[in-house]
This record gives sequence, C-alpha cells and structure tokens, in this order.
Amino acid sequence: MKTLGIDIGTTTISAAVLEDGQFLASETRANGAFIPSTLTCAREQDVEKITQIALSVIETLFERYPDIHSIGVTGQMHGILYVDADGNAVSPLYTWQDARGSLPHSKTESWVQYLTRETGCLAAVGFGLATHAHNLAAGLVPPAAVTCCTIGDYLAMRLCGLAAPRMDGSNAASIGFFDAEHCAFDQNALQKAGIDPNFVPQLAAEPVIGHFRNAAVCAAIGDNQASFLRSVRDKTAEMLVNVGTGSQFSVFTPHYLQADGLETRPMPGGGYLLAGASLCGGRAYALLEQFFRSTASMLGTETNSCYDAMARLLDENPRPDDVPAVCTLFEGTRADSSLTGSISGLTTHNFTPLHLIYGVMDGMADELHRMYTAYRQAGGTPKRLIGSGNGLRQNRYLQQRFESAFGCPLTLSDGREEAAAGAAQFAAEQQI
Repeated sequence: MKTLGIDIGTTTISAAVLEDGQFLASETRANGAFIPSTLTCAREQDVEKITQIALSVIETLFERYPDIHSIGVTGQMHGILYVDADGNAVSPLYTWQDARGSLPHSKTESWVQYLTRETGCLAAVGFGLATHAHNLAAGLVPPAAVTCCTIGDYLAMRLCGLAAPRMDGSNAASIGFFDAEHCAFDQNALQKAGIDPNFVPQLAAEPVIGHFRNAAVCAAIGDNQASFLRSVRDKTAEMLVNVGTGSQFSVFTPHYLQADGLETRPMPGGGYLLAGASLCGGRAYALLEQFFRSTASMLGTETNSCYDAMARLLDENPRPDDVPAVCTLFEGTRADSSLTGSISGLTTHNFTPLHLIYGVMDGMADELHRMYTAYRQAGGTPKRLIGSGNGLRQNRYLQQRFESAFGCPLTLSDGREEAAAGAAQFAAEQQI
C-alpha cells in the first residue's frame, strides 16, 4: 500500500511516498513565499503560492503513483492564517517566526507577557493565537474571517474541498491556549485573552477528514510529531535531538507529564510528546560562519562560505582544553525573547576561531541537554539518543558534542524527508 506525506516547511515544500512503510520516492520544491513587510517583526508568507506549490508536488507524485491510498499532511507549526465562511484564505500566513507577540502591550509588558499573565497559559512569540490576540487589538483581523488554522490544516482542507478546517490536537496545541491534558482549547484562557471561543477551529473527530481523488486525507499533524514518528524506531525507548535551522529535543511519554521549559504536546494516535525548541538552534553555527565570512571580507578576501575552512580547522587540530562557555540563546527563548547569548571564560589564550567553534557547538548541545535534564527531573526515564537534521548530520564534531553532553552514543536517523515521511507513516498507520 502506498501512502503520500507532504511537509510544508518554512523554506521548502517536500513530499515522500512510502510503500508498506518503506521509503519509495520524494519531491522537494523551494517555498519562496515570504512577503516583504515594512514591519520588522513581521514574517508572513503567501498562502495561495504555498498551496499551489504543494498541489503541484502532490499532482506530480500522483502521476507517478496513481495507486496512492492515503495522504498525510504536516508543516510548520504555531503560525496561523485566517479563513472565511467558504474556506478561502483571507490573510497571509503569519509564520512561527512572526514576532508581533513581542511588541509592547504596555510600558512594562510585551503582548506575550501580558497574555501569559492574564490567562495562566504560556503565550509564546510566534504562537498563532498570541498573534491573533495582537491582531484583534490592532484591528488587523480581516472582516471576512470566521476562523483560523495552520498552513497544514489549510492544505488538508483544500485537498478535501471542505469549507472549514478540521484540526488534529498536535496542531491545535501549537497555536496556544490549548489544554493538552484534555485535548481541547482552554475556553477560560481564550476569553481572558479576548478571543471568542467560537472563532478557534474545530478538532477533527477522526483522523480521516475527506478524500483527494480516491485517496483518504488525514487531518494535518504537527511537524515535530511527524519527524519524531519517522526518526525513531521505538518511540517508547528513544529520544530525538534535531538540529536544522532551529533545534529541538523530543521524547515520548504515554501519560501526561509536565517538565520545566518543555511543551507537552498531544501525539497523533495517543500519548504525548515532550518537546523543547531552541529558537536559534542550527543557526548558531551559521551565525559563527557568517562572522568568519565578514571578517574575511573586512580583510579583502571574499568567499561564499567558510564551512569548509571551519571543518578543516577541526580536522587538523585536537579539541582544546580551555574552550570558552558559549550560551547560544541568540534569539532568546519562547518564554522570554529578551534573553541573549553570551561568551564567558575568554582569555588571551582561547580567543581563537578553533575555541569559538567548539564553544558554539558545546552551547548548542548544552541547550538541548538542559531540556533532557528537565525531563528527567520531572520523572522521565533514560532513552537511547537519536539524531536528525542536516545541521547535525553534516557535522560529525557536533555529533560528538551531543554524545559528550548527553553521556551516551548518538544514532542518526536515515534522514530522508523525515517530516513528510512521518506524515505518510501516520496516514498508513490509520489502516484506512
């Protein structure tokens, strides 16, 4: 049986076809849907452009494999778009990177700080309903809007020809003001945030919400959950660290569990995923490369990339003993966007490129290890360590830093379109 999964990422749109659970084929296109804005905090994308690219990818794979039996959908979480009564998008996609939630609500609080205090629920920058609360107050909600949803929900709705989204709990939890333990939007929190509880999307009663051609279409699931499903072989015995543009720590628990600094997210099919996200993640290493490139340019040497030179430096030198401590919170955290990165322990001997490279890699690994520590302190049990994401896969020294931080071996996942393949796997597991 063939299943197709599609992943609407921030910069790419990818699809994978599985046959009886085995990877068969994939297709990837550039997203390229960002919309220029005069607001420095805005990170918006063109919904129709994304939808057309995604539909084109799906049509291409259906031409090659017309016997596709089911479709799973995933994509960038947290962000929202507005939908009218006919199921049409009437706004751009306010992505997970959109930072209007960090704008001042008052002289002493940002919007997310105000919403967190007022509702008792974490309202993080980029969470769709925090963005919506700001838009309500600023008069930015389109008059025709009757509900909102993630971009994955919108694509699934369009595939099925529905007039309203049907949301899986894994996506619903990502937009905020959601009671994960009872898998429902928190009505009291919504009202305190000034949001009409009737405005939020309905949850899907069943995994299958309709059909495209003859294939059953499942409600979209969160990309974190989809990647986890495909990256680990045994979700009960393994935990996942992913390093890409951002980075995440994820571990499954069959029962509801809360851990400091981690989100408890509903897992499609039951149970929960404890997940922590580093907003900078893999970009920390990219920022260091950009610094080296700028330094080379200052000295009159133009280069397109310093990554090879950084790798060569690591290959030719052992790890120093006096690596400085680098905190990689260069974009803060979801709970506090005002936090910043730092470098400490610098001396006249260790202010070198080699020391800084190791310091940044240590900081990246330590940030996710602190999430693992919080999980253990909450009563979680040790798991085997699985790694995914190109930032980790393409850097064996970073792999070593994760092994050192976590104190156990790291095994890489197969790395083939993990989110898209995870969505396809979820669709196949529904036995539809």
